[in-house]
Order: sequence, then structure tokens, then C-alpha cells
Amino acid sequence: MSTTDTLAPPLEAGDWLSRDEFLERWEQHPEIKKAELIGGVVYMPPPVGIEHGYADTRTATWLGVYAAHTSGTQAGNNATWLMLGDAPQPDLFLHLDQDCGGSSSKDGKYLRGAPELAAEICHSSTAYDLHQKLDLYAAAGVKEYVTVLLREREVRWHRREGSQFVIVAPDASGVIRSSVFPGLWLDVNAFVDHDMRRVLAILQEGLQSDEHAAFTELLQQRRK
Repeated sequence: MSTTDTLAPPLEAGDWLSRDEFLERWEQHPEIKKAELIGGVVYMPPPVGIEHGYADTRTATWLGVYAAHTSGTQAGNNATWLMLGDAPQPDLFLHLDQDCGGSSSKDGKYLRGAPELAAEICHSSTAYDLHQKLDLYAAAGVKEYVTVLLREREVRWHRREGSQFVIVAPDASGVIRSSVFPGLWLDVNAFVDHDMRRVLAILQEGLQSDEHAAFTELLQQRRK
């Protein structure tokens, strides 16, 4: 343990730590930009490539536009969550405000609980995002988990049923519609093909739908 006179050692990938130890070490080493505690084990992803950056921006744009049109929701990226006994750092997330029925809350500079929707940009299906982190998200109560697989050029949308995730297939038009955030629609092929004009056009259809109007009215009623 560190004292006021002794700097804690830096985080190392593979370390087994409690969440308190993990956060203490990280806060004392601000040079570390990305680290997660999953199942009590420290993960420190390597620097990401440009394709990851492109996919991250596409996903952030899609979620950000939805949140901008849906009062009572918040979209964000790369924030540490206090989730069960761990501390993951989702690439992106969308959650309901607590006064609108959301299950998460602020805890100092962190978020506690789980977002209703989490998203990760993965190099491939072998990434820990689709194994250890997927198990954590399922156990913590994440309701929808969107993963972008760069190598496979694929989007996997996981929906929580019971205590586990199942993969949701696009409909006949190639669109997946969120069951947690009405109006959050995604044209999967357009997203993979970097066709953001099409992605945003389909999202606008969702935002103009009756289901989205009813959802925003429900959130306003909850807030009142």
C-alpha cells in the first residue's frame, strides 16, 4: 500500500488487484491513459490503430446524435465504471439519467453500476471484450452490448435475456433496433462500409418514429 511519502507502483497488465488498489495505483500514475480491471485482473490494451479510431468516431456520432434528441439519456466514451468489484472502461456507452429510471449513478468522478448500453471496438472476436468483459457486462446488468469487430468487418449486437447475452440479427432491411432505447436504429452494413450518411439517415427515421416519441414522453414523465 502507498503512503503519503511512497508512490504506489504503476499498473502492470496481468496484475491481480482489488478495485481500491487498482484505482489508487492508477490515480498516482496519470501517465497511464487506458487500463481496466476485469475479474480482478488488470488489462492494459496497446495503442490503437486508425481503423479503431474511425470505428470509435462512427459509433460516438451515432450514439451522440441519439442522446442529443433524447432528453434523459447520456452518451459518453472511455469513462471508468465502478461495476461489481471491477473497473471497466467501455469504449462508448449510453445510459439513462438516474431520475429517468437509470440504474447507474455518479460516484465522485466515476460512474457506478452499469450503463443500459455499452459498446466496444474490438480487433477481432478473440479480444477479451467478447469473453471476460462480455461476462462482466452480463453479470452487472448491461442490457445491450454492441461490439464492432474490425478484422471480421462485423457488428455484433448482444441483447441481455435472463442472465446472458444473445446475439440479435438485423431485420430484412439490414437494420437492428434497440429494445432499450426506442428509436436507436442501426444499419449494420452501412456502418461497416463507413457510410455515415446512410447510418444517420436510418437513425433519423428511428428518431422520428412513434416509439421514440412515446419514449421521450415517458422519460419526461419520470423526471417530473
